[in-house]
Amino acid sequence: MLDFDISPVGTSRLGEVDFENLAFGKVFSDHMFVMDYADGAWQRGEISAFGPMTFSPAMMSLHYGQAIFEGMKAFRQQDGSVSLFRPGRNIQRLNFSARRLSMPEVPEDIMFQAIVELVKLDSNWVPSAPDSALYIRPFMFATEGHVGVRPSNNYRLCVFTCPVGAYYTKPVRVKVETKFTRAAAGGTGAAKAAGNYAGSLHPTELAKSKGYDQILWTDGATHTKVEECGTMNVGFVMDGKLVVPSTSDTVLSGVTRASAVELMRHEGVDVEERVVEVRELQEAIQEGRLTEAFGLGTAATISPICTLGLEDGDWDLPGQDTWTIAPLLKRRLDEVRTGAGEDPFAWNIPV
Repeated sequence: MLDFDISPVGTSRLGEVDFENLAFGKVFSDHMFVMDYADGAWQRGEISAFGPMTFSPAMMSLHYGQAIFEGMKAFRQQDGSVSLFRPGRNIQRLNFSARRLSMPEVPEDIMFQAIVELVKLDSNWVPSAPDSALYIRPFMFATEGHVGVRPSNNYRLCVFTCPVGAYYTKPVRVKVETKFTRAAAGGTGAAKAAGNYAGSLHPTELAKSKGYDQILWTDGATHTKVEECGTMNVGFVMDGKLVVPSTSDTVLSGVTRASAVELMRHEGVDVEERVVEVRELQEAIQEGRLTEAFGLGTAATISPICTLGLEDGDWDLPGQDTWTIAPLLKRRLDEVRTGAGEDPFAWNIPV
């Protein structure tokens, strides 16, 4: 028995969508899931039509930032069915973020059930073109109308979906940031909190004005250690090894990052999770030992980095025609997520 209600729309908007030209995050499917928290407990939720909501101008999330979100994907399989990729990891991370921001945790079984039923209902929205997917956005925010700094008494959990193509359509130019800071030790850097992204917008716009696509964040204390990109974790190939910066309380523990580490080790690639220093990258580029660099994220998937902007100038990486590990990683991830190849860890969950 479901722990929520389902009210399907009468007429789908599916026919209005050009699936051959999907822009990321601009087209939304027919339904969404909504569940409210009040009186110390989660209330009965509902899947209904995607649409606007009405709230008080005093809604606490607007003033004090209690807002978190997640991102996961459903993929069209080779046989035409639909599967979710590692949804349990995202649900667990949502609850980690909730604890960090003094928000109520969501029952994992209800959350999983809601995502499955939502994707089932909108399964025709799951695209089948290469590098496409149905992006799933769970998010939670404080809804109590109150002015005063304290945790809210009321919250809303929502999940909507959108068919998407590639987040980045070409290799990205990345500026290594040595002035601004994304997260500090003891802060909210490991949570997927909305405010973390708001604080990154100004330095990212400055980087874009200089011809870069994204920022590669460094540690706030010394700006000497690589942490993550604005929209993704990051990996490097140095001396033939896949090197991935360690996670910490200032780095988001990405699901794609973890999947890449596990999958490449399974494929026999030498993988190191460790501190990566900016100076090390610079020396490795100069000596020709840094041969590949790429972002790792649910939205971005495997996104090649073509240029690293360092204080002494821009350094271009070798052309992708010489790369070996990033193409292997992308191919194996694609095979697992679409049912086209071995899924050694049973990450795919059929819908």
